[in-house]
Amino acid sequence: MGLKYVIKEGTAGIKRAKLAATTSIFSLFIAILLLGILTRISYNVYFQAMSLKVIELEVFLFDMDDRSTDEVRSALEQEELVQEVVYISKDSASVIASRELGAGVEELIELDFLPASFKVMVNTDSGAELVENLASRIQNIRGVDEVEYNAALLRALESNLSVFSLIGGGLGILILLAAVILVYNTIRLTIYAKKDLIRAMKLVGATNSFIRSPFVVEGIIQGLLAGTLAVLCMFAVFEFFVPMYLPDIGVISWPLGRWYFLVLGMIGVAILMGWWGSRWASRKFIAETYISG
Repeated sequence: MGLKYVIKEGTAGIKRAKLAATTSIFSLFIAILLLGILTRISYNVYFQAMSLKVIELEVFLFDMDDRSTDEVRSALEQEELVQEVVYISKDSASVIASRELGAGVEELIELDFLPASFKVMVNTDSGAELVENLASRIQNIRGVDEVEYNAALLRALESNLSVFSLIGGGLGILILLAAVILVYNTIRLTIYAKKDLIRAMKLVGATNSFIRSPFVVEGIIQGLLAGTLAVLCMFAVFEFFVPMYLPDIGVISWPLGRWYFLVLGMIGVAILMGWWGSRWASRKFIAETYISG
């Protein structure tokens, strides 16, 4: 089977059903554009949320000598999730309290009731359950009086991110399914318009694979056109429209820090959707039961 013939017939199929092909390409273009915008915005929202996810544990100590304090520090630093450990002495705690609470607390500070503590910075990729387990282990270290951190805020942030991811993923899947169905219908119409030619080809011994190939190529071409248009439109939106008309939003970064990852992903998904829809339609409608009727 000649590649030239397959490409020629695939391109001709778009010309034969111009309205259906245009509708399919436009719909796939909208779907890929929305998917690209959704991906870029979701990426930025996720990393903005992660930047707010500062996990900090305050480990308050009993009164102890320097040797025991060093032992607690060593135990904390051996924890895999711990990134940094900062010691705050009783004197430093008094200075911090005076600065944060303002004037009028000198008498309370002079009572010397503030304990020494460690400020423990935890890996931000750690989930709420892992942090809770870490806090429990730290609580059992000899010399530790109390461990405090904002567990409720951490759980709420993780829950909201999970919901956001599910909603975004669900929308993306629905958009892609709609695009595939439109490509499927376009190829089906093209096959129907060529049913007499297909029947004749079957009679002279053409295989299903030979007959299907131009239709699959047609779907791939539709996907390539739609993906390219979607990429150009997305560049226009984020590089020109947003900075010009919505400057307060600021720079919306590219996923993984490079433009070509998302661009290649969009074009690749568009081609995949075009191939899938056309292959689905051609395999279903170029069958013996259909052709022989």
